[in-house]
Amino acid sequence: MIKVDIKDSLEAIQKVAKINQGKELKYSILTMGCQLNENDSEKLCGMMEEMNYIKTENLKEADLIVFNTCCVRENAEDKLFGKLGEVKKQKEEKGTIIVIGGCMMQEKHIVEKLKQSYPFFDIVFGPHTTKQFPIDLYHIICDRKRIEDILDIDGEIIEGLPIKREDTIKASVAIMNGCNNFCSYCIVPYVRGRERSREPKDIIEEVKELAKQGYKEIMLLGQNVNSYLRVERENKVPFEEYEGVNSFATLLRAINKIEGIERIRFISPHPKDFTDDVIEAIRDCEKVCKLIHLPLQSGSTEVLKVMNRKYTKEQYLNLVEKMKKTIPNLTLSTDIIVGFPGETEEDFVNTLDVVQKVNYEQVYMFIYSRRVGTPGDKMENQVLEEIKHERFDRLKALVEKQIALKNKQYVGTMQDVLIEGKSKTNETMLTGRTDSNKVVVLEGTDELIGKMVTLKINSEHMWYLKGEVME
Repeated sequence: MIKVDIKDSLEAIQKVAKINQGKELKYSILTMGCQLNENDSEKLCGMMEEMNYIKTENLKEADLIVFNTCCVRENAEDKLFGKLGEVKKQKEEKGTIIVIGGCMMQEKHIVEKLKQSYPFFDIVFGPHTTKQFPIDLYHIICDRKRIEDILDIDGEIIEGLPIKREDTIKASVAIMNGCNNFCSYCIVPYVRGRERSREPKDIIEEVKELAKQGYKEIMLLGQNVNSYLRVERENKVPFEEYEGVNSFATLLRAINKIEGIERIRFISPHPKDFTDDVIEAIRDCEKVCKLIHLPLQSGSTEVLKVMNRKYTKEQYLNLVEKMKKTIPNLTLSTDIIVGFPGETEEDFVNTLDVVQKVNYEQVYMFIYSRRVGTPGDKMENQVLEEIKHERFDRLKALVEKQIALKNKQYVGTMQDVLIEGKSKTNETMLTGRTDSNKVVVLEGTDELIGKMVTLKINSEHMWYLKGEVME
């Protein structure tokens, strides 16, 4: 694996820091989309703080505004354009530097729209050019010429950029980027490129450092995490095996041994890559949470074929059965798209059937939205919006019924809960999560924050449980 030299980026950070010294400049960042985008934003925040910018949540106070965009769903575009409309006057009056980064900037039609309708931006960059951000910012400060820093490539491995994490208990660690699956509804392979994995040593050392800093939970990130190092092995791309890590299964086992880390989660895997060694590693590693995300997308074999998902309804259900037999206390979450082109009533009923049989702990439901540049966008048999919404409501009703029944099963049980902080809705209460990712609120002192605590669940509510500390 070839890593990118970031010497120029680090030098630019120092140059901008020197220019900004003593000025008390502020930055604001708005992150859209997935956890990989959030991970990228942590790196952007790390760079901005090294460059002597202070974070503010108030856009109107900011001297530098960064929008880190997503292009998976249409409402992300609407959100970006709406926010740009909000900051236009601020740009005119204050000279605020406007930066737009992320996946959406790899879509040529979006960049063209920005030039035509929002020409006051200063920098656009894609996910492949995050390291260029401080270099671009330095040039904007010096000569104020608009910069477009977008590469139409698969991207490379970048290590060593500063990172600023807001959370002090849970941390995300990207283990790979890109995707080779080309699901017909998804724009990700076109904007984040092909799969490429980080070196095992870089991942292990990052997690060890996080453990030293007191982090308790690690979320491993990738578009297709359980194919980690697969492309490298198949294409004979050299990598350095470290602490026995040469696959996703061995990575889980290695991280499981790191002292201080108490929980390991990962997102997002692909059902076709859930090999036996991965299933066995989840079973054997006591720190790996037994809530596993297993994206379904559709319960119809016909729709799955058109989606290019590479498994059938039966194969998916067989995999679920195998995992349930192998992993004690397994719970599952999933993603489902409603209203993919050509979806019939029979196809949708098959989706309901899978939901009924699997009985998920959590379901992330989405109404299909067309993405320019994907095969799904070109399909003529688009489902009517009113049909999509009617089906979505039926799926939602089934899921909420299942969740309500599942919640009742928690009452009276003892659960190990990692206390994450104060409740966002009630400052007098603490909040945490079970292994199965259920939110639990409780009374307790601040000294419990960051600790794994055994709670008795006393009551259940639709989206959270209530518990009490057992002495």
